[in-house]
Amino acid sequence: MVRLTRIYTKTGDDGTTALGDGTRLVKHHLRIQAYGTIDELSSVIGLALVQGGVAESFAVVLRRVQNELFDVGADLCVPGAAGDKLRLTPAYTERLERDLDAVNDQLAPLASFVLPGGTPAAAWLHVARTVCRRAERNISELAAHPDEAERVNPEVLRYVNRLSDLLFVFARAANDGGVLDVLWKPGATR
Repeated sequence: MVRLTRIYTKTGDDGTTALGDGTRLVKHHLRIQAYGTIDELSSVIGLALVQGGVAESFAVVLRRVQNELFDVGADLCVPGAAGDKLRLTPAYTERLERDLDAVNDQLAPLASFVLPGGTPAAAWLHVARTVCRRAERNISELAAHPDEAERVNPEVLRYVNRLSDLLFVFARAANDGGVLDVLWKPGATR
């Protein structure tokens, strides 16, 4: 169990931060950006939950996802071989896929791209989806870096990719099963 007795340490005052293995990196390092964006994503999901309009069955999944996002952050915070460290496994992604399929099967079929909007809950879930996509880009860039390629768990990227899909489907569900989706009308203002 984590126990925090003091919130500030002053060790980051020089523009660096410590990873879980003790390594210090500049705060703008790709790894820090990746797990910082994961933290931001959890916060946006929290906003979606507290503003209301999210069905309780979805809220249960989203609260589980928030917890799993801390696992994602922990995985990214301790680079390299797993050892005794927390690592995402395929079970995390498989669970998201089951949730995604169960909800998507109940939605109205898509006839166009969906614009963020509809209900407030759907709009917040779309914001969460776009933050999730940014986290995915950060992680992908980190994994492509020659010094980091072997130090990024590929399951993290799979999980985050699937999570953005889940957030999209949950946003549609929050729009009365897709009935209230705001659809893109190509060239509508020409």
